[in-house]
Amino acid sequence: MSTPDTATPAVPTAVVVDGYGAGNFYPAAFNALGARVVHLQTTAELMPTMLAPDLTAYEDNIVSPDEAAQAELVGALSPVAVVPGQEFAVEAADRVSEVLGVKSNGTALTPARRDKFEMIETLRRAGVRCADQFKSDDPSLIVKWAEDFGSWPVVVKPLDSAGSDSVFVCRDAGEVRSAAGTILAGGTLFDAATTEALVQSYLKGTEYIVDTVSADGRQYVCGVWEYEKTLLPTGRNIYNRDILVAPDADPVPALIAYVTEVLAALDVRWGPTHAEVIVTDEGPVLVEIATRLNGNLNPAFHDLCLGHNQAQLSALAYLRPEEFVRRYGGGVYRKLQSGYTYNAPTALDGVVSAVDQEAVAAIEALPSTVVTGVRYRPGTRIRPTADLMTAALRICLTSPDDAQLAADYERARELKDTVYQVN
Repeated sequence: MSTPDTATPAVPTAVVVDGYGAGNFYPAAFNALGARVVHLQTTAELMPTMLAPDLTAYEDNIVSPDEAAQAELVGALSPVAVVPGQEFAVEAADRVSEVLGVKSNGTALTPARRDKFEMIETLRRAGVRCADQFKSDDPSLIVKWAEDFGSWPVVVKPLDSAGSDSVFVCRDAGEVRSAAGTILAGGTLFDAATTEALVQSYLKGTEYIVDTVSADGRQYVCGVWEYEKTLLPTGRNIYNRDILVAPDADPVPALIAYVTEVLAALDVRWGPTHAEVIVTDEGPVLVEIATRLNGNLNPAFHDLCLGHNQAQLSALAYLRPEEFVRRYGGGVYRKLQSGYTYNAPTALDGVVSAVDQEAVAAIEALPSTVVTGVRYRPGTRIRPTADLMTAALRICLTSPDDAQLAADYERARELKDTVYQVN
């Protein structure tokens, strides 16, 4: 008579590469499904430009700026998943996961999933509706393209940054030259040098977020949000509110059909994506897509609005793909209640001397408030909001009562400028 096998099943290991920002939600998501989680840090020091990884949430932190060594170091753990924790980690995650033979989008189209120019050209080759564009390291050539294109405004931006970093809407040749010069003289959000600038046709219409998670090419649309934007005199957009849209409301079905084409063109088969799409008179057109979590993700907030969150869904897709496909494959989210993510702008300029905790408490006490993220600490420099990364607060609000939600949003707008005391 044979003896039953009573050995304890091996605990799966997930590796998060450079888990900045929303990547901080991965450890809890993987842990909840029984996995241990290890962090791979691809820089010698943590970057100061983004919310750092909470390394206490990981069993270990492997520090390896050496690309050649990363797969070997991670491979010793026999991971079942290697996922990017932030935009700049996509390349390393694709490379390491491919070398190790685990679930991967592969490296063949990694440049098209990171470089904004190559991304759009890949769509063009696949016959997917996309913007006109040109790139160069010479501002004069960028100006010439814009003038020859002959339709104003145009958009000038870096090839591989994020968070609306250095994105300019330009109305004439002088503004194009200035924007290109600014981009080429600076670096990206990820502390990388900028060698070329990108100029694109301006997409006129309403912009939306389309978030998905895929397991072996079977996608689930986990949320569509409408952007509410304000264009500053500088030509830069402030992304004010993300407003959750019902899945059967126009233009959500058209957005989903379009993003499905984009995912196929870019060969995205595994994990999360965060797409930004403008609905023009001709139909949806991609601004850009990232193969990582939505930067505005907050699991508690999204769980209330949607009944799930992208980090949780991504962990399920990687660890239990059959279950993910059975429960979510080919599906679309439900809107359980209305929600806003409010990236509160500021006109303050100076050094923060104090954070008024009574003002923060007043925002948090609003019936719709789920979470209030205070961006600046005493002693830090605060400047007038110029893009998504320089918003003063991030406030997530949700309610089954639309009137209550609207009232709480207006009250949050009144309170936001009382949070910081500035010298």
